[in-house]
Amino acid sequence: MYDAVIVGSGPAGLSAALYTSRANLSTLVIGKDRGALEKAHRIENYFGMAEPVSGCELVENTKTQARNLGVELAKDEIFHISWDGHFRLEGKERSYEARTVLLATGSARKSTKIAGIRELEGRGVSYCAVCDAFFYRGRDVAVLGNEEYAVHELGELLSVVNSAVLLTNGLELQAAVPEGVQVIETPLAGIEGTDRVEGVSFADGTSLKLEGVFVALGSAGAVDLARKIGALTEGASIQINQEMETNIPGLYAAGDCTGGLLQISAAVGEGAKAAMSMISFVRKQKQ
Repeated sequence: MYDAVIVGSGPAGLSAALYTSRANLSTLVIGKDRGALEKAHRIENYFGMAEPVSGCELVENTKTQARNLGVELAKDEIFHISWDGHFRLEGKERSYEARTVLLATGSARKSTKIAGIRELEGRGVSYCAVCDAFFYRGRDVAVLGNEEYAVHELGELLSVVNSAVLLTNGLELQAAVPEGVQVIETPLAGIEGTDRVEGVSFADGTSLKLEGVFVALGSAGAVDLARKIGALTEGASIQINQEMETNIPGLYAAGDCTGGLLQISAAVGEGAKAAMSMISFVRKQKQ
């Protein structure tokens, strides 16, 4: 079990790792990629830079710094977080256990303009299969997505619902689905229903009757993971207090996923502040 598991290997996550590791907390940083900085070709508004650097270079330099301080880094994609006295994180590659968790995967940049999706949130449109599968037992549902995260959500539903299909909304499927599961790649026109989801309509004029649609676009972001464990969110941000703590003791958030100034400097500062709170939390647990 780790003292601190940090989900996200961007500025906020790596900054936090530097502090927790130096405080002698066993620390693991889990990241799928370099996040938004991967597309930043030239950074020149950050403290201490005599010459501009790319986002990739900045991240890789900090990863080396973290490794030198004893931080473990893992390349994985986290699908779910639960708590039973300690935190358990379910990833594509393996599971992890921790005393504290920091969500620092940045802000969600995946979006969809499918008609009806926002209007029917909480009335048939869900973002968490583990949370809501029970309410759809014996019913026909669909998962919206085309990557590993969508297939994971599909797996959570199959043993509970009557049937589940995968809707890729015109995108190419990028993961292996369980045998017998129908995959529909036709682009969607909208999610239908007045008071509750009644089905989906497709761009080719066809339709499919459903009672639930589970949205699992791209990878599970910080807000997605926060919702799964019951942390409070507002829009595309996780709600935190002044100590960067969520309403779940031991669960923290930092960086773009908390809203505010979406800049490297702000993310680094929030990561450091979250780390100090995590250090205090773990030390109290070990007393």
